[in-house]
Amino acid sequence: MLYKSLRIMRIIKSLTVFVAIFSSTFSYCQKNNKEILTSRSEPGSSMIRSVEKLTESPDKFYMPAEWEPHDAIWLGWEAFIPQYHPPIVRLIKTLTPKVIVKVAVSSDSLLQVVRNYLYQNKIDSSRVQFYVMPGERYWIRDHGAAFLVSNRGNLGVADFGWDRNGLPEWLRFKYDNNKDSIEKYWALRYPFTLLTSKVDSLMAVAEGATIFKTDIIHEGGAIEVNGKGTLILCEATVLQRNIGRSREEIEKEFKRVLGISKIIWLKKGLAEDLLTKGARFITGKYFSAWGTGGHTDEFVRFANPNTILLAWVNEKEKNANPINKMNYDRMNKNLKILQNSTDQDGKPFKIIKVPLPDLITKKVIVTKSLNDADDPFFAVTPDLFKMSAAPHVGDTIIRVSASSYLNYLVTNGLVILPTYIKAGSSKEKEKTVKNIFSKQFPNRKLVFIDVMPQNWDAGGIHCSTQQQPRRKINHDK
Repeated sequence: MLYKSLRIMRIIKSLTVFVAIFSSTFSYCQKNNKEILTSRSEPGSSMIRSVEKLTESPDKFYMPAEWEPHDAIWLGWEAFIPQYHPPIVRLIKTLTPKVIVKVAVSSDSLLQVVRNYLYQNKIDSSRVQFYVMPGERYWIRDHGAAFLVSNRGNLGVADFGWDRNGLPEWLRFKYDNNKDSIEKYWALRYPFTLLTSKVDSLMAVAEGATIFKTDIIHEGGAIEVNGKGTLILCEATVLQRNIGRSREEIEKEFKRVLGISKIIWLKKGLAEDLLTKGARFITGKYFSAWGTGGHTDEFVRFANPNTILLAWVNEKEKNANPINKMNYDRMNKNLKILQNSTDQDGKPFKIIKVPLPDLITKKVIVTKSLNDADDPFFAVTPDLFKMSAAPHVGDTIIRVSASSYLNYLVTNGLVILPTYIKAGSSKEKEKTVKNIFSKQFPNRKLVFIDVMPQNWDAGGIHCSTQQQPRRKINHDK
């Protein structure tokens, strides 16, 4: 396999220089009487200045739609969740005939492990490139580069602030705003978090891309554009990540770094995509083990510049369980907003309702420690919850999978979607989904892949990938 390791420690002569170039200062600060995590880049770095335009660029950069041609698809990898690995192999085997795959890992030693694993699984080595990027984690969509292209054929990256998908707010919730508990938690995780926050910049350096930095905190899974100037955002995540920032200020920054002109604000995402970094009850005994608080790639996607796909629970199913009812109410509110919205040119959208799969759950017994569980992947202990809401050892509670057909990836000649039939969802629903996508993407092959391990952790195919758009060639430049 082509080994393109970014050996950062060879580029810079010492750890001191490395920190001067790529470090950020994360600090808790008071803002409207609330602590928020902020990220600041180190000023004066010559290397950053070589790729970041501090003055207005003559190029007009924008984020292209996902269905536009790609030069590559990026993936992350972590060793400690082996359940993710078989789905990743199936994903890479599906991608490589159509597009180059770039795999980012956090260390040289992990790189060797991944290379061997992919070799054993007969991956086409000529179509995979490797990069070592300190701090890299699995969900590269969220912390990785949000790629842009320009009218002159150049590549750019929108470099957002990153707070581990709303982690500060979760810690305040879990520990009742107790500073000592929060600081103790961060003492163990801060160094690696610091490195992860710079992965998007490293990807930009690797590709020679212009960096457009903003202190707005945001994740890639919450960016949905039509490539013509319209962006869909979810209030539940954007406003929570950027406490104290006005909507006008936030919109101005999105327009600047993504090259868009129109923003549509939806209210909430799926109920099962609850903001949590351990475990949190959604309602009753239903709980989520992980979640972002409302990423758009779970519930609303553009199929083309004027068509929007919206996750849907129909009237007959809304009372099947409490989660369905919550999603029914939320998506109806989002539908009304979309029906009253227009694109960047003032034209209304065509909205297509895409059924959510049947609710996928698993009963689990709360154990004293993770080692006491029959299946460590589904283990849940009281300390994962907020103390005042924690279940007791021996309680049976219901884990909910973040399952959605809208967590799909569009790339060259392909649409890669999740399948839920083996997990218990109906074949009829999946057939309906297939018909919808066949009509919306008539010239692309549909491939369904089982990624239930990722779904159980509130992610999916789209969350696991990041497209690198093809550089546009302007013969007049």
